[in-house]
Amino acid sequence: MLENVIIIGAGPAAYTAAIYTARAELKPLVFEGFLAGGIPAGGQLMTTSEIENFPGFPDGISGPELMMNMRQQALNCGARIESKTIDRAGLSDSPFLVGCETEEYQCRSLIIATGATARRLKIAGEDRLWQKGISACAVCDGALPMFRNKPLVVIGGGDSAVEEALYLSKFASKVHLIHRRESLRASKAMQKRLLENDRIEIVWNHIPVEAVGDKFLTGVKIRDVKDHSEKIIESSGLFYAVGHIPNTIFLNNQLEMDDLGYIVTRAGTTHTSKIGVFACGDVQDKRYRQAITAAGSGCMAAIDCEHFLSEE
Repeated sequence: MLENVIIIGAGPAAYTAAIYTARAELKPLVFEGFLAGGIPAGGQLMTTSEIENFPGFPDGISGPELMMNMRQQALNCGARIESKTIDRAGLSDSPFLVGCETEEYQCRSLIIATGATARRLKIAGEDRLWQKGISACAVCDGALPMFRNKPLVVIGGGDSAVEEALYLSKFASKVHLIHRRESLRASKAMQKRLLENDRIEIVWNHIPVEAVGDKFLTGVKIRDVKDHSEKIIESSGLFYAVGHIPNTIFLNNQLEMDDLGYIVTRAGTTHTSKIGVFACGDVQDKRYRQAITAAGSGCMAAIDCEHFLSEE
């Protein structure tokens, strides 16, 4: 069966694209994946306990509840959702081909919303305390009550790490920026802002080795890279700022991507380098990475896709 549109992904971008394409009577087929990358259908928000900055929920909402609401809304609008992980794609000619294990599907248009996975450090205690004090998004979680007026730790040395530390300094009693080297990779302007902030302390030449705590994070054990001595920094929050990995390996470089592996889209649109293929959400957005911006780009992809099919 030739599908009008196939959507790959499970998160705000994918489910929003499904809602819009279903309402446009395109009968979208969504592959939300089955524990793709070790993350359940719904994307990274499935591991987020509380969301306070998604419009329309003045008292906040949990990540899993928001994703299940979006998923159900897509179903109610007429989308079909399969819990299968797409592991390959053929984009050389139209109709496009996507496959999972022994099954293959053809489509006139394709929306890719597979997101990006935060790099983890694999330190002791990380799995136990993930989203119980450990986060990869300061803007998403930093203003939560559990982090306010508490000491916090940021890991990294680039612009993202500095931005996270500066953002967290609005809420924390103290921010410790842990960096393995003696100098930062961040731009000079960002470094100047960092050094002028009296709530931020840079801990040079150290790496994290353990997240300390029982039910919630209480501290971070760090190691000096020179003399290998260790100490524990008291902290209620540990924020990783060591980058994300876009989930594009199944595409086998068939689309134009930037040097970090993010899909390149035409400015102001969701069009990729292949006509009829669209990308939305964190798989093409390395700057904002928010649920609301992902949902917005999912809407854009659906509208771009609808226009493409009508012109075709």
